Amino acid sequence: MYFYSIIIPVYNRSQEVDELLSSLTEQSYANFEVVIVEDGSENTCKLVVDKYADALDITYYFKENAGQGFARNYGFERAKGDYFIVFDSDCLIPANYLELVDKSIQEKSWDAFGGPDKEHESFTLIQKAISYSMTSPFTTGGIRGNKNHTGTFHPRSFNMGISKAVFAKTNGYKITRMGEDIEFSIRIIESGFKVGLIFEAFVYHKRRTNLWQFYKQLYFFGRARINISRFYPKELKLVHTFPALFLLGWLILPSFYMFAPALFKLGVGFLGVFYMLIFVHSSITQKNLLVGVLSILTATIQLLAYGVGFVSEGVKKIVGAS
Repeated sequence: MYFYSIIIPVYNRSQEVDELLSSLTEQSYANFEVVIVEDGSENTCKLVVDKYADALDITYYFKENAGQGFARNYGFERAKGDYFIVFDSDCLIPANYLELVDKSIQEKSWDAFGGPDKEHESFTLIQKAISYSMTSPFTTGGIRGNKNHTGTFHPRSFNMGISKAVFAKTNGYKITRMGEDIEFSIRIIESGFKVGLIFEAFVYHKRRTNLWQFYKQLYFFGRARINISRFYPKELKLVHTFPALFLLGWLILPSFYMFAPALFKLGVGFLGVFYMLIFVHSSITQKNLLVGVLSILTATIQLLAYGVGFVSEGVKKIVGAS
């Protein structure tokens, strides 16, 4: 039976931490501790953490703001577990999560692992639509925690675990933002550790609660993909350019109306089919027609925001190299 340290970096998210810690009190596997790292927040969660002092083996640390990657490293350095598990503060953890993780590690001997994220029935319609678009085969190729993912699986830090030995060899996160979890996953794999997906060990991920925050988050993700390519150029794949191509299509399509009517009709038809597939698939999987409609909006925001971030950071990279 392994002992697990759950590391949670926090920045001005006290309400989310309350909900996350409440879900951890219901774990069926009890051999774990919780390490909260307050990353220079103005609105701290210390009082929230104190509420759970009797219900959880929990420790609270406050440090100057340096970003989530280095906040996780700070927690790793102080953790006592055989394995360190990282959650985002906006997650809820199913009661059997650690039980499933421990069973899989016992069977597979993972050095590092990750799991999917899903929407909870209590989430708002917007949150469910955002969750759908972030995991949809039509927007991301279904690569986030998909059992049938293509290529090497790279754990993401909303739901990620590493052994103590992994941290000892890698020294944790090398960068603190802009794709820090993907860079870390690549380095773990290149170090020869056994990395795997535990498909059943999912978390409920609340994500951004309004569309503007969602736009800013995906803009940042687009920039992060280019940033990762500064360290690992071969990790920039053709599939990562799809949002940029989607953005380009949106920008040039109106000009076709006057100068190339046939291309305009073709482009509109393509968008119509694309949006219909999203609507039908989302409505069926989410069992809600309104979520299906909202998924068209969130998918559009996701692709355009990622595309803008991807292009803007790509231009910076090219200019910086010249």
